[in-house]
Amino acid sequence: MEANSPEGTEPPRAVGRPPLQRALLKAEPEDFVVDEEPAYLPSGEGEHLFVRFEKRGLDTEEAVDRIASGLGVPSRDCGFAGRKDRHALTRQWMSLPCPARERAAREAAALALELPQIRILEARLHGNKLRTGHLRGNAFDLLLRDVEGDLDAVTPALERLVEGGLPAFFGEQRFGRTNLARARAWLVEGGRAPHPRDRKFLVSVLQSQLFNELCRERLGMPRGLATIVEGDLARKEDTGGLFVVEDVAEAQGRADRFELSATGPMFGPSMRWPSGAAAELERAVLTRHGLDDATLARFGRDGEGTRRPYRVPVRRVGDAPLAERMAAGLRLRFWLPSGAYATTLVRELCAAVTQPGGS
Repeated sequence: MEANSPEGTEPPRAVGRPPLQRALLKAEPEDFVVDEEPAYLPSGEGEHLFVRFEKRGLDTEEAVDRIASGLGVPSRDCGFAGRKDRHALTRQWMSLPCPARERAAREAAALALELPQIRILEARLHGNKLRTGHLRGNAFDLLLRDVEGDLDAVTPALERLVEGGLPAFFGEQRFGRTNLARARAWLVEGGRAPHPRDRKFLVSVLQSQLFNELCRERLGMPRGLATIVEGDLARKEDTGGLFVVEDVAEAQGRADRFELSATGPMFGPSMRWPSGAAAELERAVLTRHGLDDATLARFGRDGEGTRRPYRVPVRRVGDAPLAERMAAGLRLRFWLPSGAYATTLVRELCAAVTQPGGS
């Protein structure tokens, strides 16, 4: 399954024709290294202990549960900013409550904690609990094995993504094998509602499919992801502010300089709509999928709706080369903002990606 094509159709690519025909990803957890960049660092004071840890071959919830258990803290009281791949070597932060009377002992216990597949890197106090979304992005260090194709063309393709952005497709992790069918059976076909704990996720699955479809359409436009349509809700890259595009030529120039990007819909009853031609494009997708405002109202609090840029920035990691040939394969190093998928970038470069360790 393509990361950005849950129905199996071949997606367009921002780089055009991919330079690689095939590659193997995640043959070993160390082939997929992720370093979380937090939105802020712990201050050194407060009633929450922030713990930075490294995990190998575990999902985030399991790692947090093991650390919490090791420190005698209920995992429900812990927080983390984002979920990281299971089949990878990842470094991230979590938080746990730390009353004043327990600070010294709990900090020492965290640093001394020894757990299988987990290594504690540091522990510092902070004033608030760490919550989902409290991160800027992630730095990736990937190794592609069994690579076939034009390796000399990989760096220019990556530089094109740095210049123009990566499609903000939702990756295959979001869709799984049956999630999209379950979401449609409930929300589109009027079937039985799932268990309450699954509803928010299934709404997000359907939202993600519709966003991906519009993102594919945008890629096919004359300027690709930088294209501005009359009435677009554009997002300023420096402040995150949204505004309706009235002067297309002026906004297009700013988009060409990556000062702003058009946004697409995460449909929901409270979502802010664009106007004009942009609104017509979004309404057309709803109609094709048998959805209307009444259906969106059923999303309710499980999916109130928001906007998402059609592209995300790709940045270099320090002075490291974007791509480097190694004895074991091709090494890629790059940074993506929160919510973007490294597998989407890999599929920009490679026509067929094999992941024996899963997605």
